Amino acid sequence: MRTPAPLRILFSCALIAFSCISHAAPIEVNDGQHTVKLADAPKRVVVLEFSFLDSLAALGVTPVGAADDGDAQRVLSKVRDVIGKWTSVGLRSQPSIEQIAALKPDLIVADLNRHEALYDDLSHIAPTLLLPSRGEDYEGSLKSAQLIGVALGKGPEMEKRIAQNRAHLAEVAKQIPSGVTVLFGVARESSFSLHGPASYAGSVLSTIGLTVPAVRQGAAPTEFVSLEQLLALNPSWLLVGHYRHPSLVDTWSKQPLWSVLSAVRDQHVVDVDGDTWARNRGVMASEQIADEALAALKGPQVARSQ
Repeated sequence: MRTPAPLRILFSCALIAFSCISHAAPIEVNDGQHTVKLADAPKRVVVLEFSFLDSLAALGVTPVGAADDGDAQRVLSKVRDVIGKWTSVGLRSQPSIEQIAALKPDLIVADLNRHEALYDDLSHIAPTLLLPSRGEDYEGSLKSAQLIGVALGKGPEMEKRIAQNRAHLAEVAKQIPSGVTVLFGVARESSFSLHGPASYAGSVLSTIGLTVPAVRQGAAPTEFVSLEQLLALNPSWLLVGHYRHPSLVDTWSKQPLWSVLSAVRDQHVVDVDGDTWARNRGVMASEQIADEALAALKGPQVARSQ
């Protein structure tokens, strides 16, 4: 018996709709080294840097796994609040291939700086993006976020979020006094590394209108400095992230030369969270750094003069 024409049309439409649902459009992303091809938007994502967690959080996506150094507290609390729990796959510097494989990901996002030598192993597990997170500046991190958005099938959503991010930093910039010189550095037990204008934190500070001097012409994004070198730069504000206590800055604060610094004399030395400012990068991280910098410049300070 021949099926009535209206039913045939309805059945054909149902098949087309089912086909569209079952076979989403393929995705291609060029990360600068490889063209990554995905059959459709990935559902099981593993990321190997904090900045990639930030990008997922910006889109409300939870990864199945992340390299978190075995310490989720190093990740921005705002990022953790959005994406919830994940399975740790070890250190960012040396993630576990076995643990990654066990999660059966359909996309891996790795750091070009840290994980290029692991690319073959990773790409045998799942399509792998290699993006330059470590050593990346603010604009570079936004480019990486855009590519992650495309890979997740959420390119327009990421573009909208990045536009909101730029607007947020522009609003902070309106409140920043002109001509203010700021340096951020990380203090360990026996070292102090300044994050210059080409570093991530330094580029965020520059974006909101602060002057970030370089240690010297042609300096690396981060440079280890002595107290004498810091004095030669003599910023009006000094923001310090402590990885350890007591740190070298704690030692410096007991030396006579420390009190010569303009930032010390003016009570413009401010402690900030080292994980937020030095280990995290991305859309949400840049907003937090900008907000904390503005709060530091506006708020009452306690100098390390003793």
